Amino acid sequence: MNIKRESEHVEFKESLSQLSRALESIVAMINKSGTCTIYFGVKDDGSIVGLSVGNKTLKDISQTIAEHIKPTIIPKITEEQYEDKIVIKLEASGTNTPYSSNGNYFIRSGNENKKVDPDTMRQLIFKNSNDNIIEIESSNQDLTFSQLWQLYILRGYTLNKDNFAKNTGLFTKARKYNYLANLLADNNDVSIKVIRFKGIDKSEIISRNEFGYKCLILSLNSALDFALSFNETKVDMSGTIRKEIKLFDESSLREAWINACLHSKWDRMIPPAIYIFDDRIEIVSTGGLPIDYSKEEFFNGVSHPINRGLQKIMAQLGLVEQTGHGVLEIKKHYGNEAFYISDNYLNVILKFPFLLTRGETNFSGLNPSQEKVLKSIISKPSITTNELCKVTSLGTSRISELIKELKELNRIKRIGSNKTGYWEILK
Repeated sequence: MNIKRESEHVEFKESLSQLSRALESIVAMINKSGTCTIYFGVKDDGSIVGLSVGNKTLKDISQTIAEHIKPTIIPKITEEQYEDKIVIKLEASGTNTPYSSNGNYFIRSGNENKKVDPDTMRQLIFKNSNDNIIEIESSNQDLTFSQLWQLYILRGYTLNKDNFAKNTGLFTKARKYNYLANLLADNNDVSIKVIRFKGIDKSEIISRNEFGYKCLILSLNSALDFALSFNETKVDMSGTIRKEIKLFDESSLREAWINACLHSKWDRMIPPAIYIFDDRIEIVSTGGLPIDYSKEEFFNGVSHPINRGLQKIMAQLGLVEQTGHGVLEIKKHYGNEAFYISDNYLNVILKFPFLLTRGETNFSGLNPSQEKVLKSIISKPSITTNELCKVTSLGTSRISELIKELKELNRIKRIGSNKTGYWEILK
């Protein structure tokens, strides 16, 4: 017999006096993964102490389980010999979740049992068996997906228009567009914010940029590209070798942002965001860790997908390469301290090795019209020509001339296409 160590599926109990606690572990493990194994006569460290087993011992254990665990489960209970000592092995499984012990509900997290209230337990079981944003019906049923379609075409997929929405999981069981469809539609109400703060706190905003109201994949890519544009390089000449130091590791930022978008609780209608300070960049997503997902699992890179439908699409479009890889990549560069985890939020904080210099823009040398346009672009780098006309009260041809002048003065640079790109402020 091979005694393993305790885990989400295995637990040790030194004696049968711990049977009441074992009942909690049984329901916690079955509620989490549908199966459990408990050894009686084994210490927490895996050492065998053995038991004295009578004629009715196994029957008494079975009756106790039948009386206190609901709905009913039928365990397999056996005696096994190890190192000339007798241990009792209890195995059980079930699919009629949630299970309770003495009316209390538990869920397994790592090798611990977490007590939860019945409503939370039922919501958790629902979320484990369904993808919430797939089951939530979109309030807008007049949706189109030409942007998402084009992204698949660019990846080399051969598509069928009649089955596209079904094959990408954009329908509920009732054949209505779901909230995932709303996120990926050409037009929606979802806006992702990238905010640049002055200094190291939120007391003053330099710029507030929104990327959204279109296919989420395009929005998250635009927001990421904009955040990456803040990366600066400092040259260190203090040693014998010239050394270039980046403001932040771009792969860590990319992984943090993709994970935030992928694991955010979109059913709460609160998109993830990027906050840029002088000394750090923060990626904020809602939801915290799932109640059945331990910090140990998180830091070890154990995958726990929340939005499986979105994950599938992001993987098909080449945005997700390896589940669980992102946390390990960030840890490699910034350590565990880069993560701030609470019940409602999961923040990734990438601290800078030197202060960010990009911030307030110098408007010297510009005429009033040029300054007006540049300030409008700073306020919203994704601003369109039509929007510039409205906020500046200038005509289309005049706006075009001013943009050309600002380009020639090396004050702005266009990143991406006219339709989905943004303006980069150069100085």
